[in-house]
Amino acid sequence: MRSLIAVWRLGRVSLHVLRGLLIVSLRFGSLKPAQRHAHVGAWSRRLLQLLGVRLEVVGQGRPGAKLLVANHVSWLDIAAMHAVLPEARFISKGDVQHWPLVGRLVVGVGTLFIERASKRDALRVVHQTAEALKAGDTVAVFPEGTTGAGPELLPFHANLLQAAIATELPIQPVVLRWHEPHEPFSTAARFIGDTSLAQSLWRIASARELAVRVELLSAQATAHADRRALAEHLREQIGAALIAGMR
Repeated sequence: MRSLIAVWRLGRVSLHVLRGLLIVSLRFGSLKPAQRHAHVGAWSRRLLQLLGVRLEVVGQGRPGAKLLVANHVSWLDIAAMHAVLPEARFISKGDVQHWPLVGRLVVGVGTLFIERASKRDALRVVHQTAEALKAGDTVAVFPEGTTGAGPELLPFHANLLQAAIATELPIQPVVLRWHEPHEPFSTAARFIGDTSLAQSLWRIASARELAVRVELLSAQATAHADRRALAEHLREQIGAALIAGMR
């Protein structure tokens, strides 16, 4: 029975992805930013719904330019955050832009790409992120650099936080907790180890009552902050909220 449900869900998701590609390819160029954001938010919420994922939202996004900092569990984290904060431009690893179909979508919504193994490229992306923030954009980053199982967080890389510090714009922490009945930290949503995108899609589509909680913590000032100390503080904040959210 679960297999039939998964096949049904994935068939509908495929059509939804194709619809998104058409919108990005044919309409985005003529739309104002607010209209693009509306499409991104609606498309992301629908994607979660089609996959059987319930969205829970706690808190509100700070208006205006900001750097969002979140823990990272699944490739679906971006859709979960876009469902709540459709204005966000994500910083993602470079190989995502080459994923079938999904790559064209993430390029179309203004994603910034980084080659994580290159220190020189990290510096380029810091400058690019600072320019985006100064232009009034909201930029989102996963400072762990890769996905983890949760609730234990990987070390936070501090480099990209420098963009917010240099522009003296606020950082808003975001806590992502995927959960299922009797599993406060979902195993179906994890995208770790050698798991392929296809395997992850099947696990998510086959899951029963999968949910994602998106909790927005209070924004904090960055002027004159030490980026390493700030990274550790954000990690502690997000980690504590993850544990508190399961009680």
